Amino acid sequence: MSASSTLNFEEAPFSPIHRKIAAGSFMGLVSDGYILGIVGISLSYAATPLGLSSFWMGLIGAASMFGIFFGSLVTGSLTDRFGRRPLYCLFMLLTVLVSIWQYFISDPLLLTIARFLLGMLVGSDYTVGIAMLSEWAPAKKRGGILAWLLSFWTIGYCVAYAVGFFMDPVVAAFGDDGWRIVICTSAIPGIITLAIRLGAPETPLWLITKGRSAEALAHVHKYLGTQYGLPPASTEEAIKTSWFDLFGPNQWRKTVVSGVFFCAQVLPFFAISIFLPLVLTKLNIQNPNASGVLYNAFTLIGVFVGMWLFQIWTRRFFLISTFYASAVLLAVMIVWTSMPPVLALVMVTAFALVMAISIVPEFSYPAELFPTELRGRGVGLTIAISRFGAGGGTFLLPILSEKFGIHVALWVCVGTLILGGIICQLWAPETSLRAAPRQSGGTSAGQPGLNNA
Repeated sequence: MSASSTLNFEEAPFSPIHRKIAAGSFMGLVSDGYILGIVGISLSYAATPLGLSSFWMGLIGAASMFGIFFGSLVTGSLTDRFGRRPLYCLFMLLTVLVSIWQYFISDPLLLTIARFLLGMLVGSDYTVGIAMLSEWAPAKKRGGILAWLLSFWTIGYCVAYAVGFFMDPVVAAFGDDGWRIVICTSAIPGIITLAIRLGAPETPLWLITKGRSAEALAHVHKYLGTQYGLPPASTEEAIKTSWFDLFGPNQWRKTVVSGVFFCAQVLPFFAISIFLPLVLTKLNIQNPNASGVLYNAFTLIGVFVGMWLFQIWTRRFFLISTFYASAVLLAVMIVWTSMPPVLALVMVTAFALVMAISIVPEFSYPAELFPTELRGRGVGLTIAISRFGAGGGTFLLPILSEKFGIHVALWVCVGTLILGGIICQLWAPETSLRAAPRQSGGTSAGQPGLNNA
């Protein structure tokens, strides 16, 4: 049965193979979020036993971000060259092993190295997981499914904070070794993820780009049925690409927007949330630990609100409005130093809500901006750029706060948010189906091929 006489497999309804890939990718994001969220509360327990200075606190907290920078950068090329499937389980297995290794570490330098390695694995998992899910997901539901990635990442991140916060009795029972129990709990979601991912097949779209259309069609028939075939535009000829194609005449603005918008969102998000107790204390908010739980609760609520808005608003409006709104809220908190404590808490939770709403497109929008043959490299480069900013913000926030005060550090976050809004206003392309009738050409994210035209 020829591909031309059958339905495009991207039009197939949601089926068991889609559920398997989605579950593996979603749980991977829970694991990734947990790994990044658990470090802040762990360091608060480890500060005294390890004798951590503000330098080491910042370096260990930022190590994962810099690790994500290198991991996503390298993995983008590997996934485009060798495929999504081989790396899908390997990275999660290594994540479990390094998470357990943290328990046996007593030296700040070794802990920094372990966090860097975990960051590399998280960045690698972002890249391969997003590519895997975006290329298997049904075309009409792709944007909505990808939007769920961020919600599961946020669940993992917030659960980590709650686990750490409520492990005081465990930490007290183990004394100076209590922080080890907290930080190595990241192995648990990793083990669950690995079990789900075993047996996942390669994506037909990647096989097509490598000139392996017969194998791609066999995958489609096996997992979706013989009534489905390959996209009409598929070819037996392999598509050769390089990093330079990301900056070609028709692609460079999308590449810049993808990296800048992601970076401008995660820099303030991580800088503030990882050192949330420090930020809340210096903003004169009473009971910073309890306020931190409330902050993370509103972060989780914000993601689900953002997912709803993501289905209603166009991509450009979503990006631009959330950048400027979060910048305004943070600026008000900085300027109004005599704000009543109750109002300050309201402003902090409002900021958490808007920031959480703003990060919803982070795993879906980049995948929409790059064609299949460049998706691994494009998403990998995007994540690398974002983590360079997040790592820099996480490393510098405690140092800037100690030397110049918390308000200087937070003004840097405000400037970053404004920059992100400006870049998106200038160059961000519209990729949602809601704007498709107004566009003169191009392929939207929800259309067959996922921008593969």
